[in-house]
Amino acid sequence: SGRWLEVDLLPAGAPEGTAPALTVVSAYLHAGRVGTPKLDEKLAHLALVDARMARLLAEARAGGRQVIMAGDLNVVRSERDIKNWRSNHNRVSGVLDVEIEHLEGWFSSGWVDVTRALNPGAQGPYTWWSQRGRAFDNDAGWRIDYHYATPRLADAALDYSIGRADSYDRRFSDHAPVIVDYRL
Repeated sequence: SGRWLEVDLLPAGAPEGTAPALTVVSAYLHAGRVGTPKLDEKLAHLALVDARMARLLAEARAGGRQVIMAGDLNVVRSERDIKNWRSNHNRVSGVLDVEIEHLEGWFSSGWVDVTRALNPGAQGPYTWWSQRGRAFDNDAGWRIDYHYATPRLADAALDYSIGRADSYDRRFSDHAPVIVDYRL
């Protein structure tokens, strides 16, 4: 139903037992499918992620580590994150209000969507395009790959880019990487 890998990074030369300065999370949620057990599994995994995100944010607020959670969540946040909102909203997994509520809960609690914070008015930028039709050529994509950060770390974000291929035949995946430069 998903993947959650954490790496704790210590300050250079830190003695054993030093608290992590930064935690980097690589996350993946499968796409799910409406009306199947896969969607139930995705929602159960999202509930686990909610709890972990709350703990990580509390540790950051207490003066501890800062956190970046990045990955493919297979959920858009709003109309600005998908080219075809009307035809997908509450019909297709990844665009269901029940999924979006989890992400919005993270942001209302204090997490920062770094790409959106750096470019608040943008449509997209999309990070995934269907293999069907001419979605890539028409930039009919979804923004489902993210960098979420604790507030202090988000303030250190300088810029972002989306590693979108120049053309369909030069793609290495149906996703494009989200790259964020941080001033650490």
